Amino acid sequence: MPLPLEDYALLGDTHTAALVGRDGSVDWLCLPRFDSDACFAALLGGPEHGRWLLAPAGEHRVTGRRYRGDSLVLETEFATPHGSVRVVDCMPIGRSATGEEQVELVRRVEGISGRVPIRTELLLRFGFGRTEPWLRTDQGRLVAVAGPHTVYLDGPVSLDHVRSGTVYRELEVAAGQTVDFQLSWSAPGSPAAPLLAAADAIDRTQRWWQEWADQCRYQGPYRDAVRRSLLTLKALTYAPSGGIVAAPTSSLPEQLGGVRNWDYRFCWIRDATFTLLALLEGGYTTEAVAWREWLLRAVAGRPEQMQIMYGVAGERRLTEVEVGWLPGYEGSAPVRIGNAAAEQFQLDVYGELMDALHQARSQGIEPDPDAWVVQRELMDFLESHWRDPDEGIWEIRGPRRDFTHSKVMAWVAADRAVRAVTQFGLDGPADRWRRLRAEIFDEVCAKGYDPDRETFTQFYGSTTLDASLLLIPAVGFLPPDDPRVAGTVAAIERELCPDGFVQRYSQTARTGHVDGLPPGEGAFLTCTFWLADAHALAGDAARARRVYERVLGLANDVGLLAEEYDVGQRRMVGNFPQALSHLALVETAGTLAGPGGPAHQRARR
Repeated sequence: MPLPLEDYALLGDTHTAALVGRDGSVDWLCLPRFDSDACFAALLGGPEHGRWLLAPAGEHRVTGRRYRGDSLVLETEFATPHGSVRVVDCMPIGRSATGEEQVELVRRVEGISGRVPIRTELLLRFGFGRTEPWLRTDQGRLVAVAGPHTVYLDGPVSLDHVRSGTVYRELEVAAGQTVDFQLSWSAPGSPAAPLLAAADAIDRTQRWWQEWADQCRYQGPYRDAVRRSLLTLKALTYAPSGGIVAAPTSSLPEQLGGVRNWDYRFCWIRDATFTLLALLEGGYTTEAVAWREWLLRAVAGRPEQMQIMYGVAGERRLTEVEVGWLPGYEGSAPVRIGNAAAEQFQLDVYGELMDALHQARSQGIEPDPDAWVVQRELMDFLESHWRDPDEGIWEIRGPRRDFTHSKVMAWVAADRAVRAVTQFGLDGPADRWRRLRAEIFDEVCAKGYDPDRETFTQFYGSTTLDASLLLIPAVGFLPPDDPRVAGTVAAIERELCPDGFVQRYSQTARTGHVDGLPPGEGAFLTCTFWLADAHALAGDAARARRVYERVLGLANDVGLLAEEYDVGQRRMVGNFPQALSHLALVETAGTLAGPGGPAHQRARR
């Protein structure tokens, strides 16, 4: 059975990523570009679906786990009756001289005291745990081949250590000794990945991450958590394109044992403004520019064909299939590869893209003349389609509705278009867009607000609530001291926040389920950060900090957050680690630092 999500740490090389458990097992590793065939899929099935264990044999316990400084070099220390060892894991930074994509995972065992028996068990399975490779040797290297994939294992192993397709080896490590292993993958047709000197690869990788972290300009509160979150976001970046995946995993459940299991190894347009502001808050202008360029490339084309998400290089075809041979994390099925939500119409993403490009200009990022051409085309489309029902921010797999948040984001699009003309002198029909902005505003206030309950509602005519309504002051739709905003925040705290963490939307037998799925998902961590933002914008800094620190307290021992938190089970749920949770952590920390923070900037009218 896989470990609780809290027990996993992230490795990454800005091309792909892996998850390593406290028990020394790599249970998830994607081949390049995050969305390719998994190499280890034990996380969604079990050891028989691919994993790599490296840990002491026999009785042992973990005595400490940490990243080396501000890096993604992971150290796990184990104590045994015979002594202690340290396992050091990293995915080395750097591509081969040929420029071909590679995946490399280096694992080193360091003897600390005594003589400790260790064991390694490696089971490779491509095709998400289904395809067993052919194991052979090539010039002394153990090689696994299946279709387009060739993986090399270097270390004290050979075919003599293979039993039933699994590489087994036990050996002793004494104090001061080291044992090194390297797993590597090269693109089809490329030369084999070179054998690395493990110590040099680890040191080089640590220096690279530390140098990147040292560029962080954030000096506000919660600095350590902010730096770790920025490192996590960098690890979730696909460097060749600048795209940032929502998570490196697929189908980790939002409800243990349930059906809310989605593939998050893609880039969401909805995260655009949060991403840009978080990167700029940390001082990472180069990454912010790369993200903006990814956005422009991804959405290029006709506005009506704009998707809510894309592959890491801008791929559009993200066909969803169910992987029936994997039982899912703790029996949470079905396991899904690809995401059908890419085909949905979600009105809010037009506002998010307009806002992201507006924030880029406001923050002094060098203008891209093509950006305004794209924005003009988006506005032409939006003027004719803002009244259309959609699937909403939460990608509802049910009937389209007039979601209040979606209409608010249509207002944001019109507002940012007007400001592009008035603040930056760009050419456009500002008067027409002003009329559009006013028309949307009036409709939202008339149809999306319930005066009897003194709150905005999830969609027109409904009585249900939605945590996305917390963004109304943050995007500048209404000022934070407006009674309608205060009433909405109070209603959400009263009805969607029973345990101190915010649910995405009403899920009770009384209100029904807008998504048609069984109720019971965990609290959404990003929404709880939004609640902290709402309090900060309203001037209640102490309350905002209490909410913020409540979420910070959920981070695991290496500073990572999942998508959601199951209060009853006291466990993280959802895909892990979740970029949006870490984006919100950075953004809200900056907001708490003072009136120049991200939410304050975005809320300015």
